[in-house]
Amino acid sequence: MTQKTILNAAHRALGARMVDFGGWDMPLNYGSQIEEHHHVRRDAGMFDVSHMTVVDLRGSGTRQFLRQLVANSVDKLKLPGKALYTCMLTPEGGIVDDLIVYFMADDWFRLVVNAATREKDLAWIQAQAAGFDVEVTERPELAMIAVQGPKAREKTASVLGEADAHVVGKLGRFAAATLDDTPFGTLFVARTGYTGEDGFEIVVDEPHAVALWDALRDAGVAPAGLGARDTLRLEAGLALYGQDMDETVSPFEAALGWTVALDEGRAFNGRTLLEAHSTAAPRQMIGLVMDDKGVLRHGQTVTTANGTGEILSGTFSPTIGKAIAFARVPAGEPGEVSVDIRGRQVPVRVVKFPFVRNGRPADGI
Repeated sequence: MTQKTILNAAHRALGARMVDFGGWDMPLNYGSQIEEHHHVRRDAGMFDVSHMTVVDLRGSGTRQFLRQLVANSVDKLKLPGKALYTCMLTPEGGIVDDLIVYFMADDWFRLVVNAATREKDLAWIQAQAAGFDVEVTERPELAMIAVQGPKAREKTASVLGEADAHVVGKLGRFAAATLDDTPFGTLFVARTGYTGEDGFEIVVDEPHAVALWDALRDAGVAPAGLGARDTLRLEAGLALYGQDMDETVSPFEAALGWTVALDEGRAFNGRTLLEAHSTAAPRQMIGLVMDDKGVLRHGQTVTTANGTGEILSGTFSPTIGKAIAFARVPAGEPGEVSVDIRGRQVPVRVVKFPFVRNGRPADGI
């Protein structure tokens, strides 16, 4: 049965085109996907991300548990509210899911994991928690709204009281604060996102979610759907689980080596493989730009000097005006690269990602 977020009726009232996304009835767009994309890059847009899974871990053994569960080191999190992007791995080093870990208190951490992997992730976390003093609690009563764009912070602050606006205005990147007694109840506001733009991801109790959504709309924040979210995140060089990585791929094969901490003395799932891949992963994820007309799509064959690979995520970039993509290919200098598009070998350029920085094409694109 398709699930609905608390904002479903609000989306339909705005005329959203709804689609099934991992079992959730979600807005693809509210009219023009490209206009929504540009609005986030130039002003402020918001996304209903209430389908994401919030999990609270509590207990004296929580930090020790996370030291084993994830590839990055939670020992980096020393101040409440600080956040860390990381991956959960299989014992073989494949990616179970990517997630954000928030340090709430010495005995309380919060995880935000992907919607499409919810049941798998919850089962994995529960199984891995055996033997630790950790209580695992899903928080389905919480909704989440992502407000993104160069004007996202000021427009979010405008719907809060002066004191709360001051608090969120002082938040550093990858940090969060809990605001009590706002007009929308208790809010958990994190300076994170999935678009490459500045902004917040706001966790709100479901009974207050519609009021917060409406207040942000009244403040000039434009609703945006999953279509724009996907083109924005790819321009920003951000991977999507299930498309760019899965349990057959290690972080070093998904351009996520920076999320791995091989700190001395810490045993975590997949460490043996990751130590080998840190210097000699057999595959790599690269960025591609196609100067010819056309679109790069998932599954297309990519030919390099070292053999073939395939397109992972691919789309037309509204900001750049060209097709961009991630591809997984054999390790080594790729040389001249081409993509098979309907039997024709089309040349593409290998570029560093993100493809877009600060709302404009990155250098070299």
